[in-house]
Amino acid sequence: MNTPKATSAFVPAEEAVKPANFLRNVIERDLEAGTYANRQWGGGPGDAAKHAAGVPDAARVRLRFPPEPNGYLHVGHAKSICLNFGLARDYGGVCHLRFDDTNPEKEDQEYVDGIKENVRWLGFDWESPLGSNLYYASDDFDFMYRAAEALAQAGLAYVDEQSADQIRATRGDFNTPGTNSPFRDRTPDENVARLREMRDGKHADGSMVLRAKIDMASPNINLRDPTLYRIRRAHHHNTGDRWCIYPMYTFAHPIEDALERITHSICTLEFEDQRPFYDWLLERLVELGLLAHPLPKQYEFARLNLTYVVTSKRKLRQLVEEKHVSGWDDPRMPTLVGMRRRGYTAGALQLLAERTGATKNNTWIDYAWLDIALRDDLEAKAARAMAVLDPIPLKLTNWADVFGAAATEPCSAPAHPHHPEMGQREFALAPTVWIERDDFLEVQTKGYQRLFPGNKVRLKYGVIVECTGCEKDADGNVTAVLATVVPDTKSGTPGADLVKVKGTITWVSAHDGVPVTLNLYDRLFAVPQPGSADSLTAELNPHSMRVAQGYVEPSAGRLPAETRVQFERHGYFVTDRVDHTATRPVFNRVTTLKDSWGK
Repeated sequence: MNTPKATSAFVPAEEAVKPANFLRNVIERDLEAGTYANRQWGGGPGDAAKHAAGVPDAARVRLRFPPEPNGYLHVGHAKSICLNFGLARDYGGVCHLRFDDTNPEKEDQEYVDGIKENVRWLGFDWESPLGSNLYYASDDFDFMYRAAEALAQAGLAYVDEQSADQIRATRGDFNTPGTNSPFRDRTPDENVARLREMRDGKHADGSMVLRAKIDMASPNINLRDPTLYRIRRAHHHNTGDRWCIYPMYTFAHPIEDALERITHSICTLEFEDQRPFYDWLLERLVELGLLAHPLPKQYEFARLNLTYVVTSKRKLRQLVEEKHVSGWDDPRMPTLVGMRRRGYTAGALQLLAERTGATKNNTWIDYAWLDIALRDDLEAKAARAMAVLDPIPLKLTNWADVFGAAATEPCSAPAHPHHPEMGQREFALAPTVWIERDDFLEVQTKGYQRLFPGNKVRLKYGVIVECTGCEKDADGNVTAVLATVVPDTKSGTPGADLVKVKGTITWVSAHDGVPVTLNLYDRLFAVPQPGSADSLTAELNPHSMRVAQGYVEPSAGRLPAETRVQFERHGYFVTDRVDHTATRPVFNRVTTLKDSWGK
């Protein structure tokens, strides 16, 4: 299978080389060197003592997918899920699902449940023969607080009572070193006492924070005494009201990695500047006896940037709240719930993740890659059927002369042209059938080989017909196309190929065709890199959704919700997982059979 080539700018889907993945090289190097070969595993997250009392870790590597449960996962998260779980699978390890739930004001059990469902839908699981690995950062708040006290007692952290604005102003910038806080030189005992007062709710929200004591002149601003804890009276989805102080993400995340004995902590490039603090913190906790070597190492890769897509939670929320889309699961949204409803498959997202690889270079990947991956995934799986999206009746005026008194003529076709085991589909030819409106022209144009007066075409899987004209209303609009059946030309019968035609069109019988609603989706944005203009809504594609009322053959009309099918000529569709019913079928177009964007 050809895979597309990444470049530093836009990546055309037609180019193809083996995708780079430097993370595989890192893992293979560490396995060969035995970097993590002597790890002990205490059966779950724990400090140095717990793991020292454990058993040799049967997992060769441990990775993790650590979402914050504060919203819906999107296509970029899918890349991270596939990368982490896939590498763990390929190298005899496990991948943890960890909820980094350190910000109670924005987190909710609804998002926890949705994330679990998305991970499993993508084909991965935190349950493995080596055990269950579902964790919450909040389950280790006790250890994090213990670590905070240990840092304060060791003179490596202090309680700062400056306001947030003062801390921001004294941190400096890339050209100016920071200024020491007037509270920086408190004694360890004073800092521990103040920290305990914070923990016990004796101070107001925002009145003080715990900061690491590193270097206010560091060229890396992230090392200028970063905040470790803040006071925040907020109900937590997991710990309730037990805590009124919460650890910062940058403090909790490396600690969780170490407690879970993660070997390779994989994140996106925006965390690269945080790596020095990640390492500083873990080494200090080793020195204090709370953690032990070998420690996890952080590696950063370029996030997935798809053209015509935004993944900013703020911007996606704007689209929902301003009702530019119907909700988080709108099939045009890049959220996993939206993409699943649109009809994208877990297999397609896995292919996209594999083909885009893992590099250190930020790139924009052409949206066409996603559709290519979908077509490659569905081509051998999706049953075929005929559908008419813009119907106009075709009347076969000599029906009785050819078929006598029969009301219909049975026809059949393979459910899949290359997989006979999928069976046959049955439908009927009748005196009136539905065809696409653009399959008829009163006056032929150059290259047009479908219906026009005097021309013959084959009704696919049916008969050859010759167009004789059309019917019109009082305003001159075509209301029906007229044709005659050419005798002895039914597909599959002797002599059917003796009459040669240049055009073949799909159709659905008026006798057994099923009326359906078809949501014809396209890209939500009209510009390749949305979000860069002053107005996000000005970049929306006004043609991102069109609703059609059409007809499908009987086999498609009986499909259950969330079933994918290829409508011949038109592309891949899925029965909507929300609105589709047996009596009111609703299909969403996932993608056309070939990329036609901008053409």
